[in-house]
Amino acid sequence: MADGNPPPMRSFAQAAQTETEALPLRTVQIEGLVALKIVKHCKECMPALVTGQLLGLDIGSILEVTNCFPFPLLHKFSTDCRSYGCILSNCCKSRGGEDEDELDTDGANYQLEMMRCLREVNVDNNTVGWYQSTYMGSFQTVELIETFMNYQENIKRCVCIIYDPLRSSQGVLALKALKLAEGFMELYRTQTFSGEKLREKNLTWKDIFEEIPVKICNSALVSSMMTELEPDVQATQCDFDRLVLSTNPFMEKNLEFLIECMDDLSMEQQKFQYYYRNLSRQQVQQQTWLQKRRTENAARRAAGEEPLPEEEPNNPIFKTLPEPSRLDSYLITNQISNYCSQVNGFAAQSFSKLYLMDAFHDE
Repeated sequence: MADGNPPPMRSFAQAAQTETEALPLRTVQIEGLVALKIVKHCKECMPALVTGQLLGLDIGSILEVTNCFPFPLLHKFSTDCRSYGCILSNCCKSRGGEDEDELDTDGANYQLEMMRCLREVNVDNNTVGWYQSTYMGSFQTVELIETFMNYQENIKRCVCIIYDPLRSSQGVLALKALKLAEGFMELYRTQTFSGEKLREKNLTWKDIFEEIPVKICNSALVSSMMTELEPDVQATQCDFDRLVLSTNPFMEKNLEFLIECMDDLSMEQQKFQYYYRNLSRQQVQQQTWLQKRRTENAARRAAGEEPLPEEEPNNPIFKTLPEPSRLDSYLITNQISNYCSQVNGFAAQSFSKLYLMDAFHDE
């Protein structure tokens, strides 16, 4: 500095806050053992959907996932609420008072006991999010958003690891990390998803979730051990899975779900059409009533009488019609985009394999 004075000292809290604000989340780094645990849990419980807790460290722009543990299945409930993970998403709130309280207590006790056991053996027990399995990429739901919001109350930067066992059976590791966009979370807290608010915030259906790049890493000891255990045969089962030519099951299910989403989107559009028809009808009624009142007031002024007010809040035609929420249509549109991306990617791979086999036959 010009005057030779040292810069003012900052507290550790101020420095940590500045660093956190300056470094947004860029990468989710998962240890190989954690990825194997997630894959094993999701595959063993198919076709049931499962969830589990993610543990690790939040360091700068990298979220390290160093451990995880599964939530046990709940067989006494329906297949819509298959694990303790649904406690966080509040999807079991309609079960009834006693079942709900029992479920909350069991789930909380289980998580606390697991945390205590991990802490006793000196394992990372900091919650950084959760993982869940999905079926054909059908994960973009209101329950997932509610779970994110509940986690955000205590963990500012949490992620959800989504694993698709069926997609992974095609020779691709279908593992992705998601987080809610900041702008969407601010709007979700107000529960206002009108067209005006969405235009004001400049939010589209693409701005609900953010996908964070996933990096799987191993320690030097694990890498060296895997190198020693690597067989002489270079081809693995995963390599053979990539050569499977059968595309019917996966494509049919994707198209089936895509058609269902299109039907749901059509129903949402019908809701908005009904709303705008009623709004247009109400505006016509308001204009007719105002014209009649103005004519009446003109006659009253000519007779020397006091004019009547042109606004009557108690009149039913002046009550504001509630606009349907656009959240469901945004989620359905997002899901349609996901299905289309899956069909597009899988079709491109299938065509490549078919052209390759055709070339082999020609030779």
